[in-house]
Amino acid sequence: MSASGEGDESAGAPKSLFSTTHWSVVLAAGHGDTRQAREALERLCRTYWYPLYAFVRRQGHSPADAQDLTQEFFARLLQKNFVGAAQPERGKFRWFLLACLRHFLANEWDRAMAKKRGGDRQFIPFDDNSAEDRYLAELTCELSPERVYERTWALTVLEQVRARLRQEYAAAGKDQRFEVLDQLLPGQDGELTRAEAAARLGVGGGAVKSEVHRLKRRYGELLRAEIAHTVADPEEIEQELRHLIEVMSG
Repeated sequence: MSASGEGDESAGAPKSLFSTTHWSVVLAAGHGDTRQAREALERLCRTYWYPLYAFVRRQGHSPADAQDLTQEFFARLLQKNFVGAAQPERGKFRWFLLACLRHFLANEWDRAMAKKRGGDRQFIPFDDNSAEDRYLAELTCELSPERVYERTWALTVLEQVRARLRQEYAAAGKDQRFEVLDQLLPGQDGELTRAEAAARLGVGGGAVKSEVHRLKRRYGELLRAEIAHTVADPEEIEQELRHLIEVMSG
């Protein structure tokens, strides 16, 4: 996977601008309950619903129980301001969230499972079937719960980056063009060559090479921006990016 991101504004952004990222907004709110912080936390939770669901599943819980536990965990996280206990030096949101989940599973199982499934406890939207289908398709038996969490986190981040790229192309009326070029991005399993892509798009090989270069550069920019939302300091972006690459390579 390429970490290319020349021209990326987030990589060299001053800390005054970095304070507007999701996790920084949440941490800055501290024990307060500002609308901006709550919305930022909800956005982060939507990103991490599936990685935490996969972690709970790998702990041995059934699909139904894993859905209940994950939903109840997020309900309490959003209601009780667990984030008020977080400190900026604790760094990455994924570390904080996994620590909170482990505490929840160790201490709150009976109370959580006493609640009836469904109802008004669904704080984070999810698709029951797609989450379990994805879990079964993506993971292998030898992975530990921690490795499952790390890998699904990485896959979710990359999925969101691709979704943003697709949205940008769609906004420009280039949906079909993206579907071809997407196969040439890092991490794709497609066997499409640049020559084949050029033929499908009706352009020369040099034009495809230039556009793929621009697409990869934008991919790097969006990837760094996505990661920036989950760390407390801009200096952690490159470290987190390297970790994501290691997870995907392992």
